[in-house]
Amino acid sequence: MFRKLFLAVVLVVVLIAGAACQPGQKSTPAGKVVKSTCGVGTKLTPKCGAWWGVAANPLAGESWDQALTNFENQIQRPVNIAHYYHSSGQLFPTATEIARANQAGKGRLLLINYKPEGGKTWAQVAAGAQDQRLDELAAYVKAHFNQPFFLVIHHEPENEVVQTSGSGYSAQDYRAMYRHVVQRLRGNGATQIVTVMNYIGLPTWGSKSWFEDLYPGNDVVDWIAYDPYIFGSGDYWGPVSDLFNRKFSQYPNWPGFYTWATQFAPGKPLMLAEWGVAEQPGNPAGKPDFFKAVGSQAKNWPAVKAMVYWNAASDRTVGATRIDSTTASLQAYRTTGLLPYFNP
Repeated sequence: MFRKLFLAVVLVVVLIAGAACQPGQKSTPAGKVVKSTCGVGTKLTPKCGAWWGVAANPLAGESWDQALTNFENQIQRPVNIAHYYHSSGQLFPTATEIARANQAGKGRLLLINYKPEGGKTWAQVAAGAQDQRLDELAAYVKAHFNQPFFLVIHHEPENEVVQTSGSGYSAQDYRAMYRHVVQRLRGNGATQIVTVMNYIGLPTWGSKSWFEDLYPGNDVVDWIAYDPYIFGSGDYWGPVSDLFNRKFSQYPNWPGFYTWATQFAPGKPLMLAEWGVAEQPGNPAGKPDFFKAVGSQAKNWPAVKAMVYWNAASDRTVGATRIDSTTASLQAYRTTGLLPYFNP
């Protein structure tokens, strides 16, 4: 049954999601659907190019659902991945999210971030403190959504690590929690989940002695993700290489997240599960030029198989990543998103 369902969702994605990844092809005209010649491999991995997705935050009080519609209207195409967030006690995908995944002619995949703790420590979850809720979630997923979807277990854990004995929040505790959650869900029949290990990805944390202890293991991780942002000045604003493989001069032993991940877990597909670009101070062309450079250079990091934008009006650290912060930024993002590389 699962194989048939998986092939069904693959067929939807392949026929609808976008243009073929042929060298030298021009951008797909707005509104035109072109059949892919690439196809989809195991674990929702495109065989060429990269999925183009979004976490469409409400910008003016609208719902998340309306925000997604507005975003797609702006970029003149459906996204391949729609990104949502849930915590312990919530059942997902919700009816609205399922409707988005099943909407005719769109071919969207779901990416869901899930924090299972519900007030418990990582160590407590690993020991079974939330098993009842995990079992309820597995039963819900089995009953309501039998298609493959991406599932992140507690994204960006690095800055929450308390590496002291008994804290319940050590890197080893996180690893144990992640493994337990995935194994519990799979063991109760939610075998369609495509698991994602989602880091912050900054050199600050990658250089910690415990960093590699966070990794739950290849048997429970299907994709590896990280969340790079381009903003401000100094180390946080740079060329496209900083988006995919950021380094800081004060951490000379850190090779960049892309380099680390491809060496640490060879063959695992990578995802930018959140990425965003703010306006560059003093340079109105900075943001649109960056979007254009993503279009021309993303192929240099071929292990990245999905790019999921964080579209938001403001952020306490990053600023406004919304693609329509200027007309030029919107046009540049739209043009890049219509390239065949991002229509696998």
